[in-house]
Amino acid sequence: MGWTQVEGEPIVEFQAGDILLFPADKKHWHGATPTQGMTHVAVQEAIDGKNVTWIDKVTDTQYLIGPPKS
Repeated sequence: MGWTQVEGEPIVEFQAGDILLFPADKKHWHGATPTQGMTHVAVQEAIDGKNVTWIDKVTDTQYLIGPPKS
């Protein structure tokens, strides 16, 4: 189980085996929940020899908001 968030959208919980797609023009983050670990496998292309631009780390305050309660 993990959490992810696309810039400007709420945090979403995902399960093992889920496939997540993110718009190329939007920042996003993903990681484990506070109580469950997560393994990350990514498939991505390189453009002009570069395949990723790492941005700022998510703060504890941003992360611990968590997904909306149902």
